[in-house]
Amino acid sequence: MSAVADVLARFATDGGISCLHDRHIQPQIYAGLNGRNWGLADYEQRQGYAALRKVLGADGAGGMTQEDIITELKVSALRGRGGAGFPTGLKWSFMPRQFPGQKYLICNSDEGEPGTFKDRDILQYNPHAVIEGMLIAAYVMGADQGYNYIHGEIFQVYERFEAAIEQARAAGYLGKNILGSNFSFDLHAHHGFGGYICGEESALIESMEGKKGQPRFKPPFPASYGLYGQPSNVNNTETYASVPWIIRHGGRAYLETGKPNNGGTKIFSVSGDVNRPGNYEVPMGTPFATLLELAGGVRAGRRLKAVIPGGVSSPVLPAATMMECTLDYESIGKAGSMLGSGAVIVMDDSRCMVQVLRRLSYFFMHESCGQCTPCREGAGWLWRVVDRIERGEGKVSDLELLDSVAGNILGRTICALGDAAAMPVQGMLKHFREEFVHHIEHGRCAVPMAAGEALR
Repeated sequence: MSAVADVLARFATDGGISCLHDRHIQPQIYAGLNGRNWGLADYEQRQGYAALRKVLGADGAGGMTQEDIITELKVSALRGRGGAGFPTGLKWSFMPRQFPGQKYLICNSDEGEPGTFKDRDILQYNPHAVIEGMLIAAYVMGADQGYNYIHGEIFQVYERFEAAIEQARAAGYLGKNILGSNFSFDLHAHHGFGGYICGEESALIESMEGKKGQPRFKPPFPASYGLYGQPSNVNNTETYASVPWIIRHGGRAYLETGKPNNGGTKIFSVSGDVNRPGNYEVPMGTPFATLLELAGGVRAGRRLKAVIPGGVSSPVLPAATMMECTLDYESIGKAGSMLGSGAVIVMDDSRCMVQVLRRLSYFFMHESCGQCTPCREGAGWLWRVVDRIERGEGKVSDLELLDSVAGNILGRTICALGDAAAMPVQGMLKHFREEFVHHIEHGRCAVPMAAGEALR
């Protein structure tokens, strides 16, 4: 066991590096955190649970109705922070609030997208923000049971969230008749199994039911047939953590923090070839150049070559294109990629894009659940062809084969993992095709410094 711990320790970091720094811009979720003030008393000093009191009328005012809260969320333009970017207020309105039976609320903390490490920091250093956000969501949707599905490989974070739940329960924020109201809600942490596919909401639900984590056909959607066949709502950790600020300050104030259709702040996980990797909370619409500056710029002596802006499932963008983008859904989308989870992977001019794609393709092949033939077989084909090219055994026809396989995966699977495997291939061939041609023609990398080096 000690040997395993020693290996894992090499990859460990602390909040001082990842998020407990002063390089955020107008932070909301990370504001005032120092690594020690995660508990209930400190959270209350930061206006914690004031939003819940406002909702329930425990602050002496009249309280808020379900419709009032949904309206504020729609005004705020809060969009799902897990990757899809679906409007949160609209999603909550889909829940059958008057349904008399059991309903469930689920937090998706299965943070498996490579390059993404924001949610674990939220749960580690500000867990009560997630709990309060889930309480407000449960009130809106009429749910009395909730679960936080936490990625299986971050057990320390799981324990921290369990401790926060116990604090909230002891203080009367969880359980029966919360704050003297007729609203009851209880919350439980659920330890996931570390599968990337379980980040998809229906596969997550299948996993929670004790089954193999495989996506369901939609419809029906979780709002009508979710956990144990009951209406359920699934949102990302950061999404729930954003809700208390909106309720305290109003949807308009949140919207004005960002830009139209992209309200509030967003946490971006910056990794790769930068001097100061970590999590950065900045307003939506912030120029990418500003984020790169916050992260200390490209490592010394190198030039920016490419950026994966939204986790490895989003297409790569060349440096010139990315430097013109702002960090919002529309700008990144127009550039030909996706904002996704906000995992910004920076690559300098020492990186061989064939090596990078080989690494990414292996991941998607490994993480395919195998349910859909295009993904199960296609992801394997993509990796094998890219691997062949990288080893200097590629053929000219391989590029056409990659285009064909990727095109035959897109849009032909139950969930988006197939698309996630295909889009990086299409992005690399679109912007860096010459490197693949060089590998095929010369049997070696076009980037001298990349020899033997893959994406770190």
